[in-house]
Amino acid sequence: MAYVYLLIAVISEVIATSALNASKGFTVWQPSVVTCIGYLIAIYFLALTMKSIPMGISYALWSGAGIVFISTVGWIVFKQHLDAAAMIGLAFILVGIFIINIFSNSTTV
Repeated sequence: MAYVYLLIAVISEVIATSALNASKGFTVWQPSVVTCIGYLIAIYFLALTMKSIPMGISYALWSGAGIVFISTVGWIVFKQHLDAAAMIGLAFILVGIFIINIFSNSTTV
């Protein structure tokens, strides 16, 4: 169940960050509200994740997956440019997530 909570935390964080971009510095109220609610949901489900997965690993997985997903959303939805260095860096983050999940005993729930 911890990974379901983590997935919800990541998805809500990506939605919140996308809305943060659309809020134009909290000057547009609708995406500003989505941002606040999204981050509250993300932190709540991250806290639930930490009941089963150690804090450092939970945060690393949450932030790493969030970085990759929000970069992808920025690239596709907001037409933001990702150069080769950014793509390589994101690939390293994904490799790190896979290494933690496949080889680390710290994630056993």
